Amino acid sequence: MSGTPRPRYARFERTRLDHQQELVEDYVEEIAQLHRDHGEARASDLAERFGVSAAAVSKVISRLKRDGLAEARPYRGVFLTEQGRALAEKVEARHQLVLATLLALGVPAHVAEADSEGIEHHCSDATVEAMQRFLESRTGSR
Repeated sequence: MSGTPRPRYARFERTRLDHQQELVEDYVEEIAQLHRDHGEARASDLAERFGVSAAAVSKVISRLKRDGLAEARPYRGVFLTEQGRALAEKVEARHQLVLATLLALGVPAHVAEADSEGIEHHCSDATVEAMQRFLESRTGSR
């Protein structure tokens, strides 16, 4: 029934779901980055990068393992599964696109970097595609 008004709280539902996914996305993106930079991702590295306790990292790693995104090996660190690597690549690409869009809009680099960290998790596929079209139209490439 399209004529029935939705409850007021319904408009916030997507944002709540995005916030739940945000932590997962940040972690897989950071694990992938640590592997690129150092060849490994240890829980202590993640704790340092996120400014959280080892217990907090352990909790998130357990969730990543449960969701099939990572494997943790004793004394060997955290490794992304194929599914985790695919998510990390998607998140990194979306991050770079949001950052490029903010910079193209004239947002100062230090502000664009900070803002893109939050915005990237809340963009729908339609918004991401629109950002891509916007950037392509500015450069004239298709």
